[in-house]
Amino acid sequence: MGTRSRIGVMHGDKCKSVYCHWDGYLAHNGRMLLDYYDSAKANHLVSLGDLSVLAPEIGEKHNFDGNDHPNWCMFYGRDRGETGTDFVVNQTFAEFLEQCDSGGVEFYYIMQDGQWYCGTTYSSGKLAGRLVLLADALAEHDIEVAQEEEVA
Repeated sequence: MGTRSRIGVMHGDKCKSVYCHWDGYLAHNGRMLLDYYDSAKANHLVSLGDLSVLAPEIGEKHNFDGNDHPNWCMFYGRDRGETGTDFVVNQTFAEFLEQCDSGGVEFYYIMQDGQWYCGTTYSSGKLAGRLVLLADALAEHDIEVAQEEEVA
């Protein structure tokens, strides 16, 4: 089962975003976006439409069913030839959140003014109903994981 997410780029009040099926949680997609995707690369990523898998490199068209390029993203349109997988433009951030809720995504990531932000559609937890800097959320997550490992 995938941890679904939406990845978006804000342009003024508008949000251009795509769906990503796998590994949408902070420690994977969040870390990947923060470490590998600046504003220009985020815009390129979103322009290619919905993803199955986010990876460090956008890559080029390749076999969707193979693992020939594990560091390349896998896109439904580009790599599997599906239609109806284009990015979505929401006119407001509130519309973007509605898109997340109706699309069943657990986490969302937004590039705005050169910074990554994140949040979750979960009804509880530190990210619920909030938009926080991704770097801050990951730092807090890393501390919590370290504390859990100490207890175990």
